[in-house]
Amino acid sequence: MSANKPHIAQKSPCAVAVEAGKSYWYCTCGKSATQPFCDGNHKGTSFVPTEYKAEKSETVYFCGCKHNASGMTCDGSHQKL
Repeated sequence: MSANKPHIAQKSPCAVAVEAGKSYWYCTCGKSATQPFCDGNHKGTSFVPTEYKAEKSETVYFCGCKHNASGMTCDGSHQKL
């Protein structure tokens, strides 16, 4: 994993049922064993997890490739990798 590019965890989104009012910590490095969420494997890198605060209970499609241009949710960038 380079300092600028995250590891590609998977080339598809991660569908997660989130609960309103709950915080989730999205993995930005791609090395977490608990994708799409952080397990601390970024330690020693320039990556830090990003908080996702669920506004409502719903299914969210988090980015699995870590190369999206629109934040934590899938924007289809995995199709270009």
